[in-house]
Amino acid sequence: MINTILLDLDGTLLGFTQEAFFGVYFTELKKVFTRLNMDAELAVQAVWAGTKAMVKNDGSRLNTVAFWGAFTEHMGLTADKLSAVEAACDDFYTNEFDVVKSIVAPTEIPKRLVRSLTAKGYTVVLATNPFFPPCAITTRLNWAGLTPEDFHFITHYENSRFSKPNLGYYKEIFTKVNRAPEQCLMAGNNPAEDLCVGALGAETFLVTDFMENEAGVDIAHFRRGDLAELEQYLLSLPDLSDRKDG
Repeated sequence: MINTILLDLDGTLLGFTQEAFFGVYFTELKKVFTRLNMDAELAVQAVWAGTKAMVKNDGSRLNTVAFWGAFTEHMGLTADKLSAVEAACDDFYTNEFDVVKSIVAPTEIPKRLVRSLTAKGYTVVLATNPFFPPCAITTRLNWAGLTPEDFHFITHYENSRFSKPNLGYYKEIFTKVNRAPEQCLMAGNNPAEDLCVGALGAETFLVTDFMENEAGVDIAHFRRGDLAELEQYLLSLPDLSDRKDG
């Protein structure tokens, strides 16, 4: 029986496309690198190198180690300089990153959905691709009217050793929340990255408002609908609030 709901963030709880996000995000992030007297364009290349390292992570190290290792190698940074860059990026994610909120389609559904699921006795996990530090995820959750405390568990680059679509990412979540895949449902907007977990036995729901399907996955067999339809479906699940098993 389903008792745990995994929810993607970007393009799912937060309504925007990756193209729109990266346009604003990198414009603002470059300003941070410029203030640090770094080549901003080269630093953006280093961010992508770090992201690629996280995607390829085989579980042997945390994503934060993979990211900053690749970033440092690409930029040729000293340890002191790396420390300054990390601190500046954390400050950016806590403050200036909020500018990106301008691209988000406003809706009350995420806040209502997450809190209603919790009230119904479900364990709710934020299964966002763990490319960012916790402070960046906190800022993005605020855009949806949510906080980290609304979730039982949140993936980020400091607690994850894999990334989507590696099934190791989902296995790691199942271990940490002590659930079997068959007890879980994953909802997301990318069939390749989010719904691949169905191969492990979890149920899935494709959110179509801002669907990203660059891999050209056939979506005909997936349960799917817009965010409002996801809310309707999930809130139709049995009320578990009075049950003692979990």
